[in-house]
Amino acid sequence: MNLLIAGCGDLGTELGLLAAAAGHRVHGLRRSPELLPEPIVGLPGDLTRPLAGLPSDTDLLVYAAAPGERTPAAYRETYVDGPERVLSALDVAGARVERVLFVASTAVYGVADGSWVDETTPTEPTSTTGPLLVEAERRLWGRRPDAISLRLAGVYGPGRTRLVDQVREGRAVIPEPPVHTNRMHRDDAARAILHLLTSVDEPATCYLGVDDDPADRGEVLRFLADELGVPHPPTGPDQRSRGGDKRCRNDRLRGTGFTLEYPTYREGYRAILAGRGVRHP
Repeated sequence: MNLLIAGCGDLGTELGLLAAAAGHRVHGLRRSPELLPEPIVGLPGDLTRPLAGLPSDTDLLVYAAAPGERTPAAYRETYVDGPERVLSALDVAGARVERVLFVASTAVYGVADGSWVDETTPTEPTSTTGPLLVEAERRLWGRRPDAISLRLAGVYGPGRTRLVDQVREGRAVIPEPPVHTNRMHRDDAARAILHLLTSVDEPATCYLGVDDDPADRGEVLRFLADELGVPHPPTGPDQRSRGGDKRCRNDRLRGTGFTLEYPTYREGYRAILAGRGVRHP
């Protein structure tokens, strides 16, 4: 199968390497295609502008772009308009794309009371950018009703060490009152995408991409402090500006036969601290 990854950054590169190892031909579309490792074939393209010259033999499309800033304008350009540009360019190329997967976000949920969330929970975001993620999914499904939306929680992994750095440098604060956090290791996120693209006969239109443990943030911070051998962070008001307080279920994804390499933050962060994995450009 021929896979096109639009927005081939860190996550897309890991996906591309996995797909190529599984025998698929992979093209990665990004502004700086020369940064992509072999055997991914780099294609130059800016997803905020009209596109041309996309492969006519594309069978599978993954849209994995991320905006350069957290503003409504950037979210609209990237998430709402970007997929339209890619699909239109593939139509012009004469491609007959069999499966489309959109990398979305659990930010479509505005839950802030610590309750459980799954794919049936209403998408009622409270942030300024969340409604654009909801609009992006609806626009995509209007054009491709069979498209898959994988709503990822916070992706962490090699090179994504913001939380580790905060704890190591004494800048972390344990929220009071406590809040739940949801995450997925980058490698598991890439594996989940490839699994949904190639190993599920009749996929649903939406899945939550999270690990098995929607852990209390304070629990994660204390764990990291212990692993790093530094004092536990102090307790204080929640300093996060987004994320809410929710516990996301991964039952639907698990039900497809997918298994996690890093089922909780413990396995994932221990791998990072041990220096395992590769940071992609």
